[in-house]
Parts: sequence; C-alpha cells; structure tokens
Amino acid sequence: MQTPDQDRTAEDQFQPIARRIERLALHLSPGRGMALLSGAGEQLRMVECVRGVPRLSVETAALSEYMRGKHRDIQQRVFEYFSARPELQTPIEISKDDHRELCMRQLHGLVREAGIRPFRYLLEDPAKYFAFLEAVGSVDLSLGIKTGVQYSLWGGSVINLGTKKHKDKYFDGIDNLEYPGCFAMTELHHGSNVQGLQTTATFDPITDEFIINTPNDGAIKWWIGNAAVHGKLATVFAKLMLPTHNVKGVSDMGVHAFIVPIRDLKTNETLPGIEIHDCGHKVGLNGVDNGALRFRSVRIPRENLLNRFGDVSRDGKYTSSLPTINKRFAATLGELVGGRVGLAYSSVSVLKLAGTIAIRYSLLRQQFGPPKQAEVSILDYQSHQHKLMPMLASTYAFHFATVYLVDKYSEMKKTHDEQLVADVHALSAGLKAYVTSYTAKSLSICREACGGHGYAAVNRFGILRNDHDIFQTFEGDNTVLLQQVAGDLLKQYKEKFQGGTFTVTWNYLKESMNTYLSQPNPVTARWESEDHLRDPKFQLDAFRYRTSRLLQSVAVRLRKHSKNLGSFGAWNRCLNHLLTLAESHIESVILAKFIDAVQSCPDTSSRAALKLVCDLYALDRIWKDIGTYRNVDYVAPNKAKAIHKLTEYLSFQVRNIATELVDAFDLPDQVTRAPIAMKSEAYAQYTQFVGF
Repeated sequence: MQTPDQDRTAEDQFQPIARRIERLALHLSPGRGMALLSGAGEQLRMVECVRGVPRLSVETAALSEYMRGKHRDIQQRVFEYFSARPELQTPIEISKDDHRELCMRQLHGLVREAGIRPFRYLLEDPAKYFAFLEAVGSVDLSLGIKTGVQYSLWGGSVINLGTKKHKDKYFDGIDNLEYPGCFAMTELHHGSNVQGLQTTATFDPITDEFIINTPNDGAIKWWIGNAAVHGKLATVFAKLMLPTHNVKGVSDMGVHAFIVPIRDLKTNETLPGIEIHDCGHKVGLNGVDNGALRFRSVRIPRENLLNRFGDVSRDGKYTSSLPTINKRFAATLGELVGGRVGLAYSSVSVLKLAGTIAIRYSLLRQQFGPPKQAEVSILDYQSHQHKLMPMLASTYAFHFATVYLVDKYSEMKKTHDEQLVADVHALSAGLKAYVTSYTAKSLSICREACGGHGYAAVNRFGILRNDHDIFQTFEGDNTVLLQQVAGDLLKQYKEKFQGGTFTVTWNYLKESMNTYLSQPNPVTARWESEDHLRDPKFQLDAFRYRTSRLLQSVAVRLRKHSKNLGSFGAWNRCLNHLLTLAESHIESVILAKFIDAVQSCPDTSSRAALKLVCDLYALDRIWKDIGTYRNVDYVAPNKAKAIHKLTEYLSFQVRNIATELVDAFDLPDQVTRAPIAMKSEAYAQYTQFVGF
C-alpha cells in the first residue's frame, strides 16, 4: 500500500511531462494552450507588431478567388480524389520501389478512376493543365514530375514535333496511359548542349528504316524519367545521318526526334538492342523511375521520325521548310518550352506550400517576451519577419508572373506567332531559372524558421527541399538559362541601335533606354516621402534603371575583352556580370506583372492587401541592392535610409495580415500534411506523432 508521500513522489515524476504537454499545447494551438493555463476558452491574442498601425481588413475568400483563377475546380477534383483514397496518399517513410509503384497507381487513379484527362488539357487549354499539375505536385512532387514526363515531355514531343499521322496513332494511348513513355534527350556527356548529342539515327534506304545507335559510353541517355520501370516508348533525340555518295559517306542533318519502342507493350520485356539501367536511389523524387538507355543498332520504321521540321523521303532525300540546321534546331527546342513553363509554375506552388507551413507555425509558436508577461509569437520578432515576410511577398509576385507566362504560352500555342514564340522562350528560361533558385534557398530558410520541429519529416520541409532541388537543373541548368536571357538582351540592345524590333518582354528597353541611361535626377534622388517610395512608377523605374545600366556596362566590357580574348573568352570573363544582368531583367518583368495584377484586382480589400505586398517586394529588392543605386547616386543617403525604414514598416504590416495571405493560397490540410501548420487539431496530431 502506497503512503501519501509515495503518491506525491509519483505525481512529481510526471510533472515534467505534464508541463511539456502544456507548453506544446500553447505553442501549437494558442486557444487550447490558454485554456489549459487559465481554465478559460479565451483565444490568445497575438501581440501587435506596430502599436497604433491600422490593420488592413482582408476578405480571404475574394483574394483567394482572384489568386486561384478559373481553374480551381480541377484542383478541387484532385484534392477530393486523394481525400477519398487515403491508401493512395504518399506516406512519410516509403522505399524507392514502393514509391515508384505508388506514383504509377496515383496517376492511373486520376486518369482511369477520376476521369481526369491531362493530355487533353495540355492541348486544348494549357492553363487548366498547369493548374492540374500544381495540384498533383502539391500532393506528391514525384507524382507531378511523373505526370509531366508522360504528358508534357513524351506526349508533348510527339504532338509538337510530329505530324497528323503521329497524333492519330499515339494520342489515345498517351492520353489513357496505354503508352507510358520517356523523353530521351540528355546524355551522359551532353545535357545542356543539346546540339552536341552523339546518339545517331542513320537512314537505311534498303529497308526504309532508321538505325538508332549509341556510339560510345558518353552518348548513353541518362536520367531519363519513366525509363527504369514503366516506360514502353521513348522520344529519342539523335543526329539524323543520311547516306551520301561523297568521301564521308554520310551527311549530318542535325538533331531530330524519333519514336523508339523500348519495351514490349504486353509483356513489358525489354526489346532487342535496348539496354536499360536503373539510375538508382536519388536525393529526391524517388517516385520517378529514372533510367539510362543504350541503343545497339535498333531499327525503327522511317515513319517514326517526328517530321514536323524535317522529313526524309523513301529514296533518302531530306526536305524541310527551314533552311539551316540552326533554324531547325531552334524551332525544335522552341516547341518544348512547355516543360520550363510547368517547372516555373510548379516551383511557385512549392514555395506557397513551404511558406504556408512556416508562417502558420511562426504565428502559433511563442517564445520569450517582456518580463512577467506572456510569451510572444516568434513572428513578432523583427528577425523572423525579415526571413519570412519578403518571401511571402515574393511568392505573390512569382504567382502573378508565372500566371502571365502560362497565358502567353497558351496564346503562343494558338497563334504560333514568331515574335510571341521568341518572347515565351526567353521569359520561360528566365522565370524558370530565377524562381526555382529562389525557392530552393527559401525551403532551407522555412525549415530553419521552424526550429527543431521543422526537422521532423512529418512537417515536409526535408521532403520538399529534396524533391525540388533538381528543379534547378533539369529542363535547362539555371546558369545556362540565365546566359540565354543575357544573350537575348544583348541581341536586343544591339538591334536597338540598328533600328530592329523588340519582342514584348524587352519593350521597356526600347521605349525608355535613353531615359534609364541618362544621369539620375538629383532632386528625385532625394525624395523620401512614403507616397513617392510606394509609387509603382518609382519602383519600376528603379528596377529598369538597374537593368539598363547593367546591360550597357556589360556590352562595353564584352567589346573591350573581345579584342584580346575572343568572343568566348570575353563572355567567360564577364559571366558573373551577365548572370546579374539576366536576374535584374527578370525581376523587372516580375514587378511589372505584379503591379498589373494589383491594378486589375476588382475587390477593394484584396487590392489594398496586394498593393502592400507588392510594395514590400519592390522595396525589399531595391534595399538588397542598395549599393548599386548609391554608387551612381540614383538614391541619396537619406533616401536609402527611408527605403530601409519603410521596408521594415511594410514587413510589420504584412505580418499582421499573414494569416489571410497564406489562407488565400487555399491549400487543404491533406496537402500541407504538416501538424505544425494545421489550424485545427494540431496539438492532438503532433503529440500523438511524437509519442505522448
């Protein structure tokens, strides 16, 4: 029989656990925590960051409606399907092989059970397709990439590079997943340099076939999605070789695309002459079965050449509407920009997801505070706001920029306007590079902002960070893509002085180049009122001034170094300068689209919230590069201080509506699946997970 003292001792042993539960309840669910501490159901009032500052009233539903646009219905279908099929939701711990099979079941379920037809969306309404892709990527990024491989890459290459005969033969099978396929472009020794691919497709006029061959180990197709397990056909990019009667014996017609069967459609056995190797476990995206392909004299019929831009007749004669290899190559790659558009758009959705988790947690988590007073939300600390509020503003900016990109891509697919094709190519390259790099850095910041709890796999940061990391590499390495943007800028700069025309993306350079390159106005450089600093014209002029100066200065440097180093050496000498130029230009485009979106918003409260967020995005970027503006006296010292103070002030204001801003993303709980971010039952779910 226990004595009263023994009972008290037993109670004391459990007091640390009780205190831990109470503290965790307070951190994760303020209302519940306050009830535990005080016995009342009163909600814990968040500490105001700036005393006396009026808080904007935001209608979350109206803002969400404006953000998500006309295709939210297809996203709801995806979320509802997975909500009804919990066995198809990806668990936290899963092996590579199980993850691959689950991804395939998920895709089959969406297409064959839910009746969703992504391939039709891609061709008929690309904006709807990208909205669908955003939703499936939110469920599992591996599923989003596998979907993109099947429809954007494999399916898109057949439809965009082929002709009617290819569409008639393959469309239904790609659409209903009877023809799971691959996109075999990248080689072991050649990724970004597609024109340097070594795989060959030699025409045999005797049998009316192409012979696909991997001439050496460096030409093995590498990192090919769907190749290791599920793919049965592949679009293979290879040099088209035609027999000739001269000394060489063959003529290289440049890189073309060919449909090559790699597995038997019924038995799934690897076909003769095809070697398939599994690329194995990866840093992330292990639901996608990446493999390596080698071809040993594989014969395919002549009709398997995707012949939109170049064809071979029965007697071996080559015809094309485009006169040179370079023009044909440019046209081929131009039809494949949809992959970059999808990655930029999907990267923003990852940023929304991570930002939502980190901000919700930071609003609920309390730590320290004034003596003998309640602890305060960690988002009330200026350092935390500095991490997360400009990131939230950037998320909104990227959202509107990528929506604009999708709209332009859709218009391009309908009109095939040459100027629009060039514009979308440059814009997709720049936005894909800029947004994916920013998101990759931000994922680590979001994890750190959630402290130790952010390190728990259940809270998704590690999974998101690993899965998203490759976004910076595939569909074009980001450094290479930014160089393409810089090269286009220099080309436009040169044409400006030769009376050439500008594509849409570069219009501001043509319209205002002289203004931006003139000496800064000494009066304007000293204006520091809030109205002036929050004026969209001042903000956009500042962004464009920086881009124009960078463009002019790098053009001068390239001309100077070319005399001694040649064009390649000069480019390499100025490479960091060129990358900065490209990033500056993309930021100018992003801000311009954000300003347009603010001005077009029909709801008054939503427009006021977006204006606040847009101002924070613009001024934070100006402040981060304030040295550039100070060096040329574009901004006087006192004005620089005013920009800094206003940026902090706007961060405080954005913090006060942060809940409404992340709620407007309208991400359901089964998508965040992060206990530290859920608005209800967080305490119960998280304490159950950690074993209380």
